[in-house]
Amino acid sequence: MRRFLRSILLKPVLWASAKFSSRPEKQKIFESLSKLIDRITAKEEDKGPVIPFDLHEGRFIIFSDHHKGARDGADDFAMAEPNYLAALDYYFSAGYTLINLGDSEELWENSLGKVKKFNQQNLEAEKKFLQQKRFIKIFGNHDLYWDNDPLAWWQLKTIYGEKLKVYEAALLSTTINNNQLNIFCTHGHQGDAQSDGNWFSKFFVAKIWAPLQAYLRINPNTPAYDGEKKSLHNSIMYEWSSLQKNMLLITGHTHQPVFGSLTLLERLYKQFQQAGAAGDTSKQAELRAEIQKREKEFSSVSIDYMTMKPSYFNSGCCCYSDGDITGIEIAEGCVRLIKWTLPGQVAHREILEEISLTELVMQL
Repeated sequence: MRRFLRSILLKPVLWASAKFSSRPEKQKIFESLSKLIDRITAKEEDKGPVIPFDLHEGRFIIFSDHHKGARDGADDFAMAEPNYLAALDYYFSAGYTLINLGDSEELWENSLGKVKKFNQQNLEAEKKFLQQKRFIKIFGNHDLYWDNDPLAWWQLKTIYGEKLKVYEAALLSTTINNNQLNIFCTHGHQGDAQSDGNWFSKFFVAKIWAPLQAYLRINPNTPAYDGEKKSLHNSIMYEWSSLQKNMLLITGHTHQPVFGSLTLLERLYKQFQQAGAAGDTSKQAELRAEIQKREKEFSSVSIDYMTMKPSYFNSGCCCYSDGDITGIEIAEGCVRLIKWTLPGQVAHREILEEISLTELVMQL
């Protein structure tokens, strides 16, 4: 019966979600991001910290969109927890600072009490970073509670054992060839009417989608679902970032990884064009096969993918339906898009994309 209902209800529920929720609005997003970065650079510390780091010594791992739940059918994080725990162990030992970029807890669908009860192990792993002053927690739209509830400070202290300030953003700052590079990290829901305080979105998720998802055991977090909407939002984020000077923007929110302003499919198209210009027919054939496999996962591609500035990055999410997680590393003078998978009994870290920050700055 569950399988039958799933086949019937999946498309109507996803359609209703897209139909009745608002879409990203360029002007509002531009205004919100510009106002936020101005307040942070003006040293308004309640909005977010400015963190200077040495180009070759600084180490950061940026994860977003865990959506930690109550281990029921609506908990998108449940499958991903083993990879997340392995990743935290690796990054803690390697001296990284952990930046959780929002929507860490799914508080539209669950009470905080339930989330705390079923996520003690990963919260304890995060606590180790805080104890060494290596943890930055940023709120998103699904865990906006951390910013607007008067008791949030107390709840955070009961979880982590000490005071923890949750910010709207963080600004990492380094120097490359005597020039300053800023890396602006925020969840990315700012100015998006669907997510930034929209009552219907919260009602739909909590009262309609979550119970259906729990019963039908649906995890929609693959690039195939609502890909056009995600690409639209990422495109607006890219547009804003491309107008900034000496700045990279890193967000989450869309669950769609972006590296150097390109999605995976756009990067494959670009590599295909470059292989053609070089006369490498063998490489073209290899890329054509990969493109054909990936095209169904994306409903839109930027027409400017050959000339886009590499100013925008998206960490993806920690709640894919196969249990994989993606994130952005900044270490050894490089920025990397990484994926953690669990092909057997041991979690595996894979570098999907990598470029030195020095090379990247030359392309801005």
